[in-house]
Amino acid sequence: MESNQDYEDFISTVSHELRTPLTSIRGFSQTMLASWDKLDDENKKKFIKIIEEQSQRLINLVENMLAVTKLHSKNIFVYNEIDVKPLIEQTIAIVKTKYKKHIFKVCAHNNLPKIFTDKDKFQQIMTNLLENSAKYSLEGSETLVNISAKGDNVEIKVSNIGIGIDKADYEKIFTKFARIDNPLTRKVQGSGLGLYITKSLTEKMGGCISVESERITNSEYSNITFTLLMPVKNIEEQTRIKCSQ
Repeated sequence: MESNQDYEDFISTVSHELRTPLTSIRGFSQTMLASWDKLDDENKKKFIKIIEEQSQRLINLVENMLAVTKLHSKNIFVYNEIDVKPLIEQTIAIVKTKYKKHIFKVCAHNNLPKIFTDKDKFQQIMTNLLENSAKYSLEGSETLVNISAKGDNVEIKVSNIGIGIDKADYEKIFTKFARIDNPLTRKVQGSGLGLYITKSLTEKMGGCISVESERITNSEYSNITFTLLMPVKNIEEQTRIKCSQ
């Protein structure tokens, strides 16, 4: 359970994050209403586009806030055996509609075991990782998803090329409202909640997640890899988990 101070800090930060897109939406709406006849078509389209973008930012923020509050609820998971590769491919197809120019590739080993997890929550985790990769990649680059078996887990690596993450920030990026300051992140609007939600859901379902940033030789950029381990359970373990729900 979070302390009262943590809760107050969360509410304060959320209020600030909500105010920014709301102020933009209100400001440009008022300008259009007051000066419609004076604006040319180009500026009208520009202002409407800003309103649309800020509205989407607001929707994403609210959805992430709701996801954060649900993390503290009990019995929010419905466990089943899941075939990883087709679900990831389905998730990529959905994310691709938003990031049409980005390239996604999947490399999966043969005869992968099924993981025992909540399908919807796992898809939310993958959506967050894929969108995060697309948002903070170099233009025209790709995201590679590598899936393999590792012990009693299925290992999923999501890699892209971008501006590196310092080792000191490896844990920080998984905390609430954390954003690393670099030229790519300054261009992208975000709530700073996606990776916090991703880590929380992963750990609640018995998995773990980590990040590693490796500098590319003779380049200012790095290969950034998020590694997700999701558990494979035998029948006895599956039954025990389902009975505890």
